Amino acid sequence: MTANLNLWLIPVLPLAGATINGFLGKKSSRTAVSTVGLFFPGAAFVWAVVVVFRAWDGLPYQEYFAHWIRSGSFTADFAFYLDQLSLVMLLVVTGVGFLIHIYSVGYMWEDPSYYRFFTYLNLFMFFMLTLILGNNYLMMFIGWEGVGLASYLLIGFWITKDSAASAGKKAFIVNRIGDFGFLIGLFLIIEHFGSLDFTKVFAQVQPLVPESSAGLLTTIGILLMVGACGKSAQIPLYVWLPDAMEGPTPVSALIHAATMVTAGVYMVSRSHVIFERAPIALTVVAIIGTLTALFAATIGITQTDIKKVLAYSTVSQLGYMFMACGVGAFSAGIFHLMTHAFFKGLLFLAAGSVIHAVGGEQDMRKMGGLRTYIPWTFLTMGIATLAISGIPPFAGFWSKDEILWNAYQNNWVYWLIGVITAFITSFYMFRLLFMTFFGDYHGAHVDEHGHGTHGHDGHGHGEPHESPWVMLGPLVVLAVLSTMGGLVGIRNGFEHFLDPVFGSGVAEASSEGASRSMEFALMGVSVLFAFLGLVLAYVLYVSKPYLPQKIADALGGFYNAVVNKYYVDEFYAKIFVKPLVDGSTSILWQGIDRKVIDDSINDAADGARRVSDEVRHMQSGNLRSYAGWVAAGAACVIAWMIWLGVGLGAGK
Repeated sequence: MTANLNLWLIPVLPLAGATINGFLGKKSSRTAVSTVGLFFPGAAFVWAVVVVFRAWDGLPYQEYFAHWIRSGSFTADFAFYLDQLSLVMLLVVTGVGFLIHIYSVGYMWEDPSYYRFFTYLNLFMFFMLTLILGNNYLMMFIGWEGVGLASYLLIGFWITKDSAASAGKKAFIVNRIGDFGFLIGLFLIIEHFGSLDFTKVFAQVQPLVPESSAGLLTTIGILLMVGACGKSAQIPLYVWLPDAMEGPTPVSALIHAATMVTAGVYMVSRSHVIFERAPIALTVVAIIGTLTALFAATIGITQTDIKKVLAYSTVSQLGYMFMACGVGAFSAGIFHLMTHAFFKGLLFLAAGSVIHAVGGEQDMRKMGGLRTYIPWTFLTMGIATLAISGIPPFAGFWSKDEILWNAYQNNWVYWLIGVITAFITSFYMFRLLFMTFFGDYHGAHVDEHGHGTHGHDGHGHGEPHESPWVMLGPLVVLAVLSTMGGLVGIRNGFEHFLDPVFGSGVAEASSEGASRSMEFALMGVSVLFAFLGLVLAYVLYVSKPYLPQKIADALGGFYNAVVNKYYVDEFYAKIFVKPLVDGSTSILWQGIDRKVIDDSINDAADGARRVSDEVRHMQSGNLRSYAGWVAAGAACVIAWMIWLGVGLGAGK
């Protein structure tokens, strides 16, 4: 039996860091803020590693801390649950998250709100760790909403910048749409299973036969997927994620690699017992993931902002994860979640190093030739590009190939779209690499603080410069993980580790009798397509750089549609946002607020003012006037009494 692991320490440590910096950071030195901001998430990572060794043979494991809700037969406790799935998530979130914290020291050092940044960053870690450790859906939902709050604070961190503030609001509102579906799903679980505790709910669902048509479990599964679409930026709720690039680059890395956007994949995987008995819901998950992977990848081809390319890449890679979950290969989806955390964290941090080197510029057209100025950044970003492109033996190859193999066994259409997406991914990622690091440098020169100057000497002072080692160190560690991290999947090692959670799975079980030669053939096809993407990017952006503009001109309107992201944001603005704003303005504000509420209050006030204006003339200070008013009043009283007397006499 496993001894008490004190799991509560893991989320509470970052919370302690957020509290200390939140209350004391403004009056503390940057060194003190850095010490607090790094120590507590670092301690959380260390304790997570300790937990791994202590709990390895004692999973699953639960810790109860306090009663929370008691209402009839329904109960919900403050409790944590640890199994192989949450163990993987725990190491990814604390490990990659801690590296991002270290990097942030160098990247954000000059920011006037340095303490506030680390407060929010630590808070983000607390909520994400609560999400993955909770033993019931209600604890998960606390973390779920918490990462939404933290993302709002971090995306809009530069609050004086309108675009950043708008992006934060957009992320918050779009996620509320998804959360509404998630909540309805939880209400249905409470209504029909009487609990939100994972163990109790899944024990009741386990004996049920898979639904042949849409039923309760299908409804619950689709509603949970609506929540996942919001949090993990899938069609149709993906639109907030590219705008989230308005936040500082370490925020982008934390959201995209280790925390918020992986929450949806984790939630669907945690709910696999429900989805496996709802084939229609699984199909919905697979279709949404597959279409999102392809759709977002096509947009990434034309983006020129280095962070926007990576943002659409994240949306696309998350689509792969949902494709895996949708075909029942939950372990493959989590495997890709892990390797994606390594190479996507590296890509964003390397992009931040590039931006730091060129004085804040993010347009790749104003870069070029940087490999000679920032060789370490070039090397690490090159490794991450190879990994995400699925080129062996880098990490992304192992996990992406696992997804494609399982997808092929379920439906060859998924596989075909996945391979096409792999080709596009390789193309736009090597396009990014070549535009940024090859050719001649086209941008402004920078001073020693990383601020843009427009000198033209091209030598010595004013040239782009490499980042400090507090930023490069995390890049090197993530580069090693992006190179070696996929090896845990050899001989299905990662899948077997997760077998106690997922069992053999839907797709994995069918793979036992499948042809190994077919698997290798499909692997060869996907690798070939990845290399084709590399070659095409080299031809267009290194060998013949004049061709992209010619192709763009030839494609005309279609190219413009892709550049403008298929006008989806404009469509949403016209169909949903504008009617809502217009209705709020003309009906709620002008119609109800001003013409009903304001006018009723204002009219009452005006009436009282007019009456008082007339009455005040009685107080003139003139005795003759007062005598007249007294006489008039007396006459009125006498007249009333006479009228009353006449009325009474008539009544007799």
